[in-house]
Amino acid sequence: MRKSKKSLVLGLAVSALFSLNTFAQQLKSPAPSPTQTLKQNFALGDITLEYSRPSLKGRVAFGEVVPFDKVWRTGANASTKVTFSDKVKVEGNDVPAGTYSLYTIPGKTEWTIILNKNVTNWGTDGYKQEEDLVRFKVKPMMISEKVETFTMNVGEMTSTSANVDLMWEKTHVGFSVTANIDSVMMKNIDMALAPADKRPYFQAANYYYENNKDLNKALEWVNKAVDQNPKAFYVLHLKAKIQVKLKDNKGAIATAEQSIAMAKEAKNDDYVKLNEKLIEEAKKGK
Repeated sequence: MRKSKKSLVLGLAVSALFSLNTFAQQLKSPAPSPTQTLKQNFALGDITLEYSRPSLKGRVAFGEVVPFDKVWRTGANASTKVTFSDKVKVEGNDVPAGTYSLYTIPGKTEWTIILNKNVTNWGTDGYKQEEDLVRFKVKPMMISEKVETFTMNVGEMTSTSANVDLMWEKTHVGFSVTANIDSVMMKNIDMALAPADKRPYFQAANYYYENNKDLNKALEWVNKAVDQNPKAFYVLHLKAKIQVKLKDNKGAIATAEQSIAMAKEAKNDDYVKLNEKLIEEAKKGK
């Protein structure tokens, strides 16, 4: 009988311990350095950033939490990853499509930015310089607003360029990414315009306008786009912009006024303002 009672007590203790372990495993708490994945459309593909975000919590970021002149994981936890879906240039360096670890070496007057081919490291553990794809130097900038939580972003975007920005405390560091898509776009335009029906004249004209190519060809295409969709005020706005670049200011004003009338009918105040601004620009160019 005593043995049976002992066994019962032991069984209850084991059961209670198992229940506590199960509860602990199920209990979710906030991560001290939460992860973020940022995917940004860029050129004809994407840039993706994956990183963990430490916060200051009353500390000094650079020189204390992150030592100067030592390799940093650029965030917290696992090494930060950057993925380019297409080949690009990073600060002028050729970078094939793929995923890379983004390491940095913060300094007082300059930072070293590193793209490393090993994406399996936990932080800087296992980092080897011989596995670097590229490394280059950039200048840090001081910003007025304090950034409590380490933040990365893709900004200053055009159709073929962007900046990757790193911000923490009052420090901002950025580097450029560019894509040479011109040959691909020209081939795509030729292929897209080959079928007789539903040719993308607007998109083709817009690319030629944005990239300072043959503006007479752009005007020809935008006129065909107007024929395709006569009520599209945004197409007429593009035509007016092309006319301004061609120094046909009188024609641009007339086209912009047409676009304003259609935009008002569609209750689109943004294009009304854009056209009014374009008319002012055309009048100055007379």
